[in-house]
Formats: sequence, structure tokens, C-alpha cells
Amino acid sequence: MADRIKVACLQISAGREVDPNLQALGEMARRAVDAGAGFVLTPEVSVMLEPKREPKFAKAEDEANPYAIPFFVNLARETGAWLLAGSMAIKLAGEERLANRSYLFAPDGRIAARYDKIHMFDVDLAAGESYRESSQFRPGEQTVVVETPFAKVGLTVCYDLRFPALYRALAQAGAEILTIPSAFAVATGQAHWHTLLRARAIETGCFVLAPAQTGTHAEGRTTYGHSLIVDPWGEVLADAGEEVGFITAELDLARVAEARRMVPSLRHDRPFAAPRLV
Repeated sequence: MADRIKVACLQISAGREVDPNLQALGEMARRAVDAGAGFVLTPEVSVMLEPKREPKFAKAEDEANPYAIPFFVNLARETGAWLLAGSMAIKLAGEERLANRSYLFAPDGRIAARYDKIHMFDVDLAAGESYRESSQFRPGEQTVVVETPFAKVGLTVCYDLRFPALYRALAQAGAEILTIPSAFAVATGQAHWHTLLRARAIETGCFVLAPAQTGTHAEGRTTYGHSLIVDPWGEVLADAGEEVGFITAELDLARVAEARRMVPSLRHDRPFAAPRLV
């Protein structure tokens, strides 16, 4: 495997129509590859951020008759880069809900892996801000680690971030890079985003790549931005702030083994009894 790779996290403010989002992603991805990136990542639901149920289902991607997927296939081939389409809303045959699905494309355009977001964002925040992701999306069940020429990559999406056992399992299965494409709410982002991403990196000894949505979207939804690249010791290598654009960093994969050698906690699990109320 390669010792180093330059990565890029794209930060966009997706609208409710697919074509303008794809155009923006394509232009930004090409600029990132021109800047030397060999692995380019887009945020969660970067193809279409549609808040209303009926148009969301109408515009969702159908793998049997895809529209956005061929765009990413061609973009990967054109740029020669590994490309993570952070997630798309995907129609499921015989289902009344969609999948929130992440795709990893190889430089030859093949789909190297798919991952369906496991944890659904069902929350009630301050000032009446409420989300019920499970009403529109079916939770995934399968964890995914992908072997690439540069590293083993563990795939997750957004709200998964709050479930550390998932990341420990991915790291113990060999993951060296964790991807967390997101569309984080502003309130939770301001309070928790940096802390949680750094914690996942520190706990696992992995690089964490978190491309994120930013700004104000249709129907007044807002997202936090601050796409991050974090190293295995918890150091933030790049932070995109709140503006549309992209960040890059060169990953020295030897840092994974170094961090895990200094603090080998992934090998220190101990069995313990369930908590007992005393």
C-alpha cells in the first residue's frame, strides 16, 4: 500500500435540484484533483437536499435506472481519483422508505463499495428544530471496510458519528481511514462536531475525513460546515470553516501504526458484566 495520499473534502451548500449540485461537485472535484488529491470526498446528500417528502422520493436515485451514479463513474474515470459520493437518497424496490447510501468509486469508475447509513437522525433540538430521518429512510445493517491501494477505509455517514462502538469495530476490522460525510445541524455542530470527530480519531488511531454541507438550504434548513481532516492523534489537519470550497491534506499512513503503537487500546478490550444498579 502507498505510504502517503493527498485527500480532499468538498464542502458545498446543496440545493433541491440534482443537476446544479452535480455541476458544482464536478467542478470542485476537478480543482481538487488538479491540486494533487488522489481521494476526493463529497458530503452527505450532496446530490440533492430536498426537505419535502414527495419531491424527495420523486427525485431519489434509482439504481435500476441511475442518473447521478453514471456522473460519478465518469468523474472518477476522468480524474483518475478515488471518489466518495458521500451519500444519495436511493429508491428501494418494494420499500416505502429510501436508503441514505454512500458510494466509493475506484479510478476506473467501478463501484468499489456501498454503505447504507445505519443510525437515523431522529432528534428534537432547541427552538423547535426537529428531524425524523427514520420516517423517510430505512436504516442500514451492514458495516463496510474497503481495501484500497492506499489504505483500508471504513465507511459511515453523519449521525453514525455519535456511536463510537461502530468506529471501534471498523478499526478492529482493519480500517485506517474513516469517512464521515455529513450534513450536520448548526446547533449540534457548534456544540459537538469538532469534539466528536477528534474523539473518533483518537479512540481508533485512524485518520478521519469528514466532508460537510454548509449554509442555508431550501425551506430554511441550515448546516454547520467545517469539513474536517483529522489525524490519528486527534490533530485537525484542515478545517473548511463555513464557506463553500474544499480542503486538502496529505495523509502519512505511517501515523496510524505510530498512534496505535503508543496507545494500543484497540487490543485492550476486556469482558465485563452488564451494569448493575446498586
